[in-house]
Formats: sequence, structure tokens, C-alpha cells
Amino acid sequence: MRVILASASPRRRELLGALLSDFEVIPSHVPEEATGDPAGDARRLALAKARAVAALACGAVVVGADTIVHDGQRSYGKPADAGEAARMLRALRGREHSVYTGLAVVAGGLELAGLSVSQVRLAALTVEQIDAYVASGRPLDKAGAYAIQDEDVPTVAGLEGCYCAVVGLPLWNLARLLEAAGVSCREPAAWYARCKACPERPGTSPA
Repeated sequence: MRVILASASPRRRELLGALLSDFEVIPSHVPEEATGDPAGDARRLALAKARAVAALACGAVVVGADTIVHDGQRSYGKPADAGEAARMLRALRGREHSVYTGLAVVAGGLELAGLSVSQVRLAALTVEQIDAYVASGRPLDKAGAYAIQDEDVPTVAGLEGCYCAVVGLPLWNLARLLEAAGVSCREPAAWYARCKACPERPGTSPA
């Protein structure tokens, strides 16, 4: 079965590789416009991305995803430039916020959607750390201008929820959607140790 990831993100590509050994990548180029409703926006944009690519690939199973950072007052997508990235990091540093990652699987007339919400506390980064991080270029293609996997900075001081969702693709959630669409998946815990204790893993009791 042909599976397509509707994203150019190398992080999402790597994560999907934990579930599937064979898939294609076709970026959707859907404008990522937020309305202030992070849960609704994440679902809507994920579905729009999947639909856009599915319209070009008849018979394929298409995966769409979108991640939005929200601090209770405003949504943070990808920064437009280095200046905006620095402003985002200064606004979020030392604070807890929510990360919403919407998922969509579109296959013909079938449309499935999901949402993962994680609570993240950004590290109390100094001005010097923010400037050096922004100068590296790494924050420029990431919602909220940071990546949880950039542990050398470090960016994140606390997490409640799915680690992979914060990276950009919640694997247990996505595996359920793909299986419902008829796509067999590998168990993510066999590839990523973090997935073994993920709160979204089937059978995991809430803390």
C-alpha cells in the first residue's frame, strides 16, 4: 500500500520511519495560518495538508500533521525570521505552555483525525543562549522556535505528554490511525526507548 507523508520535515520523516519501512514524502505547501484556537487549528491544518496531497495521489494513504505551541494567550507557529525566533524564545523561556500536534490520515473517501496535547516547560534560557541558538539556524523551521531534541542547548526543562508529539509526530496516535486505514505498522517502542513509557501507548495507565 502506498503511503505518503505530506511534510518536508526531516524530523517527521525520521519518526514515521519507526512505523513504516516504505513511504514517500510529498510536501503539501498549505499555508499554516492560525486563528487562535490551537486544537482546532492543529486538526484543521493537518487535514488540509493530507487532503492537498491526496488530491494528487489517487489510491494513496496520506499522512498530514501540524504542530502549534500555545501559551494560553497566543499561538506560536514557525518564526518568519531570526528576530521573531528570538522574540518567541524570550516570551516562552522559563514558562509552561501547551504543544498541540494534529494528525490526519486520508485515503480515498476515508478521513481520520487525531490530536496530541503535551505540556512543556521551556528552560530559563539566558539572552546569550537564545542568541547563540538562533544564530545556529535551528529554531527557524520549528513551531515556537525550539526543538525538544536539541538537548545540547538545552531547550526543555519539563515535559508531560508524548515526546514524539512535541518533535512533530505522535507515533502511538498515528499508528492507531494508520492501522484503522489498513496500514500495518511496527511498534514504535521497538525503535525509540522513550515510546515505551509514553502516556499515549495503548494500555498505559494515566499518571
